[in-house]
Amino acid sequence: MTTTKSNQNNNIVTLSDISKSFYLKGGLEVPVLHHINLTVSEGEMIAILGQSGSGKSTLMNIIGGLDIPTKGDYYFAEKHVNTMTSDELAELRSRDISFIFQSFHLLPGKTVYQNVKLPLLYQRSFTGDHHEYVTHALNRAALEEKHWHKRPNQLSGGQRQRAAIARALVARPRLLLADEPTGNLDSQTGDNIIESLQYLNDKYNTTIIIVTHDESLTDVVHRVITIKDGYTHQI
Repeated sequence: MTTTKSNQNNNIVTLSDISKSFYLKGGLEVPVLHHINLTVSEGEMIAILGQSGSGKSTLMNIIGGLDIPTKGDYYFAEKHVNTMTSDELAELRSRDISFIFQSFHLLPGKTVYQNVKLPLLYQRSFTGDHHEYVTHALNRAALEEKHWHKRPNQLSGGQRQRAAIARALVARPRLLLADEPTGNLDSQTGDNIIESLQYLNDKYNTTIIIVTHDESLTDVVHRVITIKDGYTHQI
């Protein structure tokens, strides 16, 4: 699917000739990504589609500032990520980029409300009202209020995923990275999660990159990037 939104004028992600290798003991090089060129516009919703081992998770980690490329340049909203210090990268992740992981990563000893609040506590520059931001994020993720003060083990898989979405959104990031957001969920719950992501994209213009092997998601995004053996292709 190659349709685009009319308001996509500014690139939020620009990858230029990105390659990534890992090095084993003895200096053996294992190349994972090869000469990736990719731009993502502000407000776009795309899918990066690939099988296990294709390099899609490594690509997501580079876009999310969790890893750095071996070669090439990465710009986030015209800021050169390659040259950022560890503190600047941490601030970028806490302020502008959020993640939704397949395994949720919710802290079991805290309530949903407390889990969602955590990113605000970690963000050194945050000066807003915690309660306002947390309740707004929970409502945006469409998690009913009766579940807000439960612990994660008291929720269904779909409810935990909505809690994870709320936590990713609470700091109002410009970019949301979703790693296999429908993985391990039944089809109805998975459909509900995708509808929530579409709503966030449509209503709040949140840029969303979904990393997945689920080909059914290609029908709900604006653009599909396939990755195979570390090389990307646009559909």
